[in-house]
Amino acid sequence: MSAAPLSAPAAAAAPSVQALRLGYAGLIPFFTGALLVWLVRADTLPYVTLALATYAAVILSFLGGIHWGIGFRDGTPGLFSWGVVPSLVAWVAVMMPPNAGLVISGAMLVGCYLVDRRVYPRHGLSAWLTLRFRLTAVASLSCFIGAAGA
Repeated sequence: MSAAPLSAPAAAAAPSVQALRLGYAGLIPFFTGALLVWLVRADTLPYVTLALATYAAVILSFLGGIHWGIGFRDGTPGLFSWGVVPSLVAWVAVMMPPNAGLVISGAMLVGCYLVDRRVYPRHGLSAWLTLRFRLTAVASLSCFIGAAGA
């Protein structure tokens, strides 16, 4: 029995108001963590940098998971392989000293966006790229600022 050929995916609607609000709210831990790195006492700095680094790791894992969802929907096997890369990189970054690990996480956030710029249009998700760019810019910048203060 052969599988039916996949048709081209329909273009997804632009992000809803709820998606926009949740996306921007998801930046609060990034912004707050980067700010706190520069404001807290030295004895609390390890907790702040760990919080920022682990949140970045969670978000990177989420971004990889999106590719699994697209792969499930469209049957594109290469997306599954890429989907695990952000989680693995994030895991390594969390285990590193914060001044290095946060740079790795920030760079991986940018890398995920660059991959998404190629993948999303092929799967009818171009309408999400503006939001993805904005979220990536603030999140990666927060990681870099946090790394500088660690």
